[in-house]
Amino acid sequence: RAIQDGSHVGVPLAAQDPYVRRSIYFTGPPKSSTVGQYVMVAVFDPRRAYMPHRLFFSVVVAAVGAFLPEATLAQEVNASHTHIRHVLETFAPTPEGEGLLPTAVAEAAIALQHARLAGGDPTNIDPMIRHTRHVLNAIDPVEFANGPGLGFGVTRAAEGIVQHIELAASSSEASANVRTHSTHVVAAARGVTQRAEQIVDLGRQILSSGVYNRAYPLVEQLQVLCEELTTGTDVSDDGAISLEEFEGGIQQIQQHLALMAEGEGMI
Repeated sequence: RAIQDGSHVGVPLAAQDPYVRRSIYFTGPPKSSTVGQYVMVAVFDPRRAYMPHRLFFSVVVAAVGAFLPEATLAQEVNASHTHIRHVLETFAPTPEGEGLLPTAVAEAAIALQHARLAGGDPTNIDPMIRHTRHVLNAIDPVEFANGPGLGFGVTRAAEGIVQHIELAASSSEASANVRTHSTHVVAAARGVTQRAEQIVDLGRQILSSGVYNRAYPLVEQLQVLCEELTTGTDVSDDGAISLEEFEGGIQQIQQHLALMAEGEGMI
């Protein structure tokens, strides 16, 4: 089941090698009843320079893997955990291959930094416009290119978290723990996505405001929304951040993902 034609599955790698990413990828021929089928192994980390010992290590793993029973390999693979790791640890499309959650954290921090810079001078619209563009670049770099963001965006990261946690929960290997906490993570991530949309709408208003006395009150609202990307907010004013009313932020995602991962023995 773990080895299918054209498929790849990340598996945790227990190795004390600083040049090797925490996942290895198995690809091979369609599943068969043979006990020892050939397994191609790629161990890589695009962030680090090539080191000769990495090739040797890959060959050793491949040689060992070629003789492992298929059942043993299948036990090492849990599709639910693979999607959780895409959120927590590593996801190839992100800058530096970081997980979707750390990417969201980093982009949100950039957005907040520039929202604060935008309000540095309440009588000067130029920095308001410049730094608002930088905020928008950290939120959605596809629509707002060129800026200090990582090039992935809070919106895309939050949407990716929803996608992969829902895939984790719908997997046949998903435990009750994963299914329970997935609803909380998804609710919080959707709160982040909704707040990101509000930031984009507000940013457009600032860019078209024309004068500082119209722009500055909007910049103050922008600062609050950028803070709430991380902290969440009590929209209903009931003294708590509810995950059912799009109140959650990145901190709530972190909280419930930690509970999920701990329950799975992943941390």
